[in-house]
Amino acid sequence: MSEKGKEILVYVCGTLLLLSVIFYTSGWKFIPYIYAVSGAGMAIAFLASPYRGENLRLKRLNIQQAIAALMLPVSSYFMFRGMNEWIICLLVSAILQTYVIFIQDHEEKKKKK
Repeated sequence: MSEKGKEILVYVCGTLLLLSVIFYTSGWKFIPYIYAVSGAGMAIAFLASPYRGENLRLKRLNIQQAIAALMLPVSSYFMFRGMNEWIICLLVSAILQTYVIFIQDHEEKKKKK
């Protein structure tokens, strides 16, 4: 998959993931399915782009991003079971992904200097 395709997949799945979380309280029966598909799409997009460089910090960040990506299908499982732990898994995934994005940007800027 090309980089542009992965970027589009992340944007579309991220938007669907956000909308399904917002509309979860409405009680619509198909919302967990949208969440599961979009979570799996985000996980595929993140897991399909491994880091192949020599920077140990960026390798560690890629592992953290993989963990965050795998938390989305786990939270989907909890959502289907009717357990409220899906919110905690989603929160952990969001915090890890936010951390990784900021630190990766910082490391890439440092690398260019």
